[in-house]
Amino acid sequence: MATQLDFERPIVELQTKILDLRQFMQDSGMDLNDEVNRLEQHLSELKSSVYSTLTPWQRVQMARQPGRPTTLDYIQGLCSEFVELHGDRNFRDDPAIVGGVGLMDGQAVTVIGTQKGRDTKENIQRNFGMAHPEGYRKALRLMKQAEQFQRPVVLIIDTAGAYPGMSAEERGQSEAIARNLREMAGLKTPTVSVVAGEGGSG
Repeated sequence: MATQLDFERPIVELQTKILDLRQFMQDSGMDLNDEVNRLEQHLSELKSSVYSTLTPWQRVQMARQPGRPTTLDYIQGLCSEFVELHGDRNFRDDPAIVGGVGLMDGQAVTVIGTQKGRDTKENIQRNFGMAHPEGYRKALRLMKQAEQFQRPVVLIIDTAGAYPGMSAEERGQSEAIARNLREMAGLKTPTVSVVAGEGGSG
């Protein structure tokens, strides 16, 4: 685990104990498989117990873990080929939204998603996955293109919300979001939305 959350401490401690016991078995040649199996069974039950009773805030903490896959990671894993498309054809490209055309099991699809960074520098470049109006307009352009070419749309959601800055409001943030919702409701191509992390507003 990249970052240990408070409620995960018992799980991490038990995992460490199992690893230590396995190392001891390897070093000493003693057969402690029964004990290892018992601890692994206990670990499985503990994980089930902890993760099935998370509070809403604990779920948010899990979604914000730094080591989680990003939209580009999912695209790399799901698509054999992918061509990223940029810009809203109006103002600029928004790096918080990535999208393009990919091949998924031989089927051409349009994939669009919010992209967070993997470190502080990339998070700043990606605006922490908080889209500007240009990002929503780029997403709409790609969805309309997918409809025109009869490609399914896969949406990957992982955002704390739309960028709340004054500059975004001045460029029509709320209008861009509302237009996307209206246009998506009438798209004549299949859409699949995958909540891969946070699902905030926007």
